[in-house]
Amino acid sequence: MTDRLTPAQLQDLARLGTATIGEVAGSACRILDRSIRPLAPAAHRVAGYALTVRCRPGDNLAIHLALARAQPGDMLVVDYGGSLDSGPFGEIMALAAVTRGCMGLIIDGAVRDSAEITTLGFPVFCRGLAIPGTTKSDRGDVGTGCRVGGVDVRQGDLVVADGDAIVVFDPARFTHIMTEGAARMAREATIMDRIRRGETTCEIFGLD
Repeated sequence: MTDRLTPAQLQDLARLGTATIGEVAGSACRILDRSIRPLAPAAHRVAGYALTVRCRPGDNLAIHLALARAQPGDMLVVDYGGSLDSGPFGEIMALAAVTRGCMGLIIDGAVRDSAEITTLGFPVFCRGLAIPGTTKSDRGDVGTGCRVGGVDVRQGDLVVADGDAIVVFDPARFTHIMTEGAARMAREATIMDRIRRGETTCEIFGLD
């Protein structure tokens, strides 16, 4: 696809969930390291376009620069080297991200102000929490790709994140994933309806 997805299309994609996307996309779907987890216990399902950031640990200028160029529908994907020594993203930056229309933050590192970010409702996926602050002198790199959670993420990739996983794939796969994902969800709905009517999973799947 050449045009960016509408907000409604991004919501539809998020509703599929990472488990369904992983099943129907197969090897076309890249799964980030499971150590990058939701900040909030009840994680939102969220989808957006990767706005990639490479940020030197201990300095968050690159994230500020990324926020200044963010478009609605973007997902901040930040390579922070896995560092947990400082928190380069907190309440102020979360508010700035919401104002810019960002869908969420995925960072290979830590954040701060967890309660405030959770109250704001901004989806964050990170390795942990750290309260030490950062400098603002290294411009890093914005928009040319990065490596997060052991996965190479390209600028403009589609990213879907929820409580189960974070997955990344080429936007050209969107139509296929939506079509196959909707069909899979319909089949699962039929199976669950049969279970509610009293059938066992062994009967449904023909298991001995």
